[in-house]
Amino acid sequence: MNYYSTQITNLIEELRRLPGIGTKSAERLAFHIINMPKEHVNHLAETLIEARSKIRYCKECCTLTDDELCPICASKVRDHSTIMVVESTKDLAAYEKTGQYDGVYHVLQGTLVPSLGKGPDDIRYRELEKRIQDPDHPVREIILATNSSLDGEATAMYITKKLKPTGIRITRIASGVPIGGELEYIDEVTLSRALIRRIEL
Repeated sequence: MNYYSTQITNLIEELRRLPGIGTKSAERLAFHIINMPKEHVNHLAETLIEARSKIRYCKECCTLTDDELCPICASKVRDHSTIMVVESTKDLAAYEKTGQYDGVYHVLQGTLVPSLGKGPDDIRYRELEKRIQDPDHPVREIILATNSSLDGEATAMYITKKLKPTGIRITRIASGVPIGGELEYIDEVTLSRALIRRIEL
């Protein structure tokens, strides 16, 4: 039995498509939106449409941005010879909050998942290779800061194997990050210690 009108049901179903949103949460959000002032709803809708149409990948590091270069890559004060490789934009933000890192990033937008057939062409690894071959921006160190999950470790091992012949220093964040831990949920002190105590590969 359908308890709600077609429009309310449709709204709930669309909200349920969002990650981490179950039926109860979708219902609460739907009724909250319905009861919002109309101008707030219009602003929310316009913000969603604008974000989806304007947000793209930074041409340098592949993080999400609304400019050709993200603010970090465009910065003149960052150390562009040190690149920290992370899985997602959320991981980049987690490290930025520590205030301990002054280099730049490379965002893979995922990890290798061999069991699902997800290889180097399915993440932003080729862009990393191109970056380190640029003679105008020599790279001194690559810091591998992928998550301590099986897929994150496999990705770090793959990158190490591929880039080791270049002679660039390759390091891995230390074990302050627990096995299976997701970077975005780890506190800033732990992330700082993991960065400071990184090991050479």
